[in-house]
Amino acid sequence: MKLGIIGLPNVGKSTLFNAITNAGAQSANFPFCTIEPNVGMVTVPDERIDFLAELYSPKKVTNAVIEFVDIAGLVKGASKGEGLGNKFLGDIRNTDAVVHVVRCFDDDNIIHVEGGADPARDIDIINMELILADLEMVERRIDKSLKAGKGDKKYLHEADVFKALSAHLNEGKSARSFECDPDDAQIIATSDLLTIKPIIYAANMDENGIADYENNDYYKAVAAIAAQEDAKVLPICAKMEEEMAELDEEDKQMFLEEMGLSESGLDRMIRCSYDLLGLISFLTCGADECRAWTISRGTKAPQAAGKIHSDFERGFIRAEIVAFHDLKACGSMTAAKEKGLVRSEGKEYVMNDGDVTLFRFNV
Repeated sequence: MKLGIIGLPNVGKSTLFNAITNAGAQSANFPFCTIEPNVGMVTVPDERIDFLAELYSPKKVTNAVIEFVDIAGLVKGASKGEGLGNKFLGDIRNTDAVVHVVRCFDDDNIIHVEGGADPARDIDIINMELILADLEMVERRIDKSLKAGKGDKKYLHEADVFKALSAHLNEGKSARSFECDPDDAQIIATSDLLTIKPIIYAANMDENGIADYENNDYYKAVAAIAAQEDAKVLPICAKMEEEMAELDEEDKQMFLEEMGLSESGLDRMIRCSYDLLGLISFLTCGADECRAWTISRGTKAPQAAGKIHSDFERGFIRAEIVAFHDLKACGSMTAAKEKGLVRSEGKEYVMNDGDVTLFRFNV
């Protein structure tokens, strides 16, 4: 999973990136502090893998990972190249989803390129630049489809789909909100549009704001926009997360308790990201390795096996599966088998989150 962190300059993108990756990206009080995108890999915390590692004492433990990309701030005119906009927009295209950081606090000591905090205005600026960039791409796709349609009529339908999408974008609406049938959605999905990507709005507040975020007017404004777009909204204090990232686990838990929080912003962002992209994890275990594998919800057993190796999918025979909570309750795989909780599943089995799996195959 690759998440791009976007937003206006000086809204807390690099601070948030530092907090969640401990990568030490430069963070300063002036626009375009970030030019080249910073990239950080984050291990996904998973208590299930921790339990399996204790049970098997494997040579290797591999958690799932998320790649975060800190993309430089966008400004008005980015779609026309302002502020190195074309380059930054290209960086966004290479992500699976975007985390749009929105400034939800007042601080005269931190420059705001638009003069002051206004979440609705800031979101509109970024969204409009992404829409304008998409419009340019859609117009090119229409021309290409019309030319191809002279030799193959199926491309004329493709041109009609993109014409309808163009009209939708011209109303200032994102491609995410464009309603069409599944076949046309597949056509649009081949176009690499920016506003079709799933989005999390990270409402970046100060410590006072995060303590009572549900009553924070700035947060309410972001949440209302997210609801309209069927997007996710994540209340977070990037500065606090950055400070907390430097603490050991015990001090971190004490810090969270003092703030009245049950988990860190990173943990909430990971859950939010998995939910947004419809992802789950199945688990494999043994003396050599205990590992979490990330797949799309709805993936069948052979395709999940192919995530490990193409031979596993090609020669799939069956999957031996026990639900993690059953394995934990039994305390061992042997006890789970004795209780009949280890199932043999075939090619049509749809994987569940937390399935502890052994694939049988023959090539």
